[in-house]
Amino acid sequence: MIKFLDLQQITLQYAEELKDAAAKVIDSGWYLMGKKLEEFETNLNKYLKVKHAIGVANGLDALRLIFKGYIELGIMKEGDEVIVPANTYIASILAITDNRLIPILAEPDINSYNLDINKLDKYITTKTRAILVVHLYGQVCYSDTIAILAKKHNLKIIEDNAQAIGAEWNGIKTGSLGDAAGFSFYPGKNLGALGDAGAVTTNDDELAKMVKALSNYGSTEKYVNNYQGLNSRLDEIQAAFLTVKLKYIDSQNYERSQIAACYLRNIKNVEIILPQQIPANKPLSHVWHIFIIRTKKRDELQKYLSENEVQTIIHYPIPPHLQKAYTCLGFKEGDFPITEHIAKTCISLPMWPGMSEDCVLKIAALLSNFK
Repeated sequence: MIKFLDLQQITLQYAEELKDAAAKVIDSGWYLMGKKLEEFETNLNKYLKVKHAIGVANGLDALRLIFKGYIELGIMKEGDEVIVPANTYIASILAITDNRLIPILAEPDINSYNLDINKLDKYITTKTRAILVVHLYGQVCYSDTIAILAKKHNLKIIEDNAQAIGAEWNGIKTGSLGDAAGFSFYPGKNLGALGDAGAVTTNDDELAKMVKALSNYGSTEKYVNNYQGLNSRLDEIQAAFLTVKLKYIDSQNYERSQIAACYLRNIKNVEIILPQQIPANKPLSHVWHIFIIRTKKRDELQKYLSENEVQTIIHYPIPPHLQKAYTCLGFKEGDFPITEHIAKTCISLPMWPGMSEDCVLKIAALLSNFK
């Protein structure tokens, strides 16, 4: 079986370094908010060229803390609106509603799967306070149009960078394009911990200070709590693991791009819609967290690949607006036709650094022969 994602093989690439990092943390006797966290935050700052990185417990908390931070700073309030892509993973929307803000779902561009930037202005109202930009599947979602709209309407640009660390727009890395960004280091991400982990990045001194306090029970001084915060801290051992793996993120992303290029060259089937890299002449605009294809025969294709020992996943079979959790938003099937079409036709192929060319070519041949 060709696995969709072979975490064991990925981890083996750094096994000795990870074991050494874990041993150093164990021997130190310091397991939270110590030197390993500081080291990772500093390295992430340098990599992204941002002023502040705050390690937190997971990617959802990273986004939750950004919104909560803006609320505590008086920049947002309950009932304010945040534009968010309708086809994102539900975590993006949970972060908004957890803070009693209103998600305004926007349809994606069918070619990039990211927000349709040219139609964003129609979603802006007097209550809009932010655009949550999701770099979905590893592809950058940004343009001068977003920056101009945000400036014109005094909106914050918040990046959901869970899937695109290392991607760039005009030489600027995702996670440093907007006012703040949330990262997930879930094990399957391009930069994955060996458990849950996340981070917030920003150039805003006040927001950084607030997020740091809110992630630690709303406290900047032990037993003194100025805010109703969370317990959302990146522990020392995961920070140590991430410090090891951050060194390799560019080479790992390059491997992903080579796998993607091999798929794109060798899959020859008019029934299958391949992903596009936009713009095509800027390779770092996409870091290929997920290689997603579309076909009207999605279920048949998944069965066919499984029978031929290829594991696939569907990202995401039920859009957020049709989830039971969000019946409160009042949407029904048909309200977001592009999002729903993607959900019904998409399938994700195996994609991970270390995957052999033979495996890629086998999958491409199977897809080319699928009828």
